[in-house]
Amino acid sequence: MMKDDLISFYAFNRWATALVLKAIRPLSAEQYAQEPAPGWSPVRDTVIHVAGATQIWLNRLQGANPARRLSVEDLPTFDDAVRVFEQAHDGFDQFLAGLSAEQLQEVVAYRNIQGDPFQLPLWVLLRHVVNHATYHRGQIASKLKLLGFPCPDTDLVFWALEQGQGEKS
Repeated sequence: MMKDDLISFYAFNRWATALVLKAIRPLSAEQYAQEPAPGWSPVRDTVIHVAGATQIWLNRLQGANPARRLSVEDLPTFDDAVRVFEQAHDGFDQFLAGLSAEQLQEVVAYRNIQGDPFQLPLWVLLRHVVNHATYHRGQIASKLKLLGFPCPDTDLVFWALEQGQGEKS
């Protein structure tokens, strides 16, 4: 049951990310890299952060301990970040497909970027990745609005309705 729930959760995450990336696509390179308001980081920086963090968590769950985050130098264009998202989403789909219910309960040891050790159940880490992306999609939506661009509704309920799991009454 939890595995099926996580597979759905990751399908939602891929869907929501795709909608936000589609909303970002019309930005010029200058708009993508500019502060939407004084003191607010550019859309670019948030996109790179989420794409990189998603890839880092996949790498951790595959046994690696990445020692640094991706930066603008690693992902200089929007399309570079989109490729990282696609690779990470594909990797999570494959990872989830191979899991058993018992494995979801196992404790995973990992190190953060600073090298500090942590241990948490796998199901917590998997839910964290989607929760983290959701949080930052909200930030991107605010930044797009400040730049004068619309952002789609990416709440879970909209994904569920689109998947035919309910109806508007």
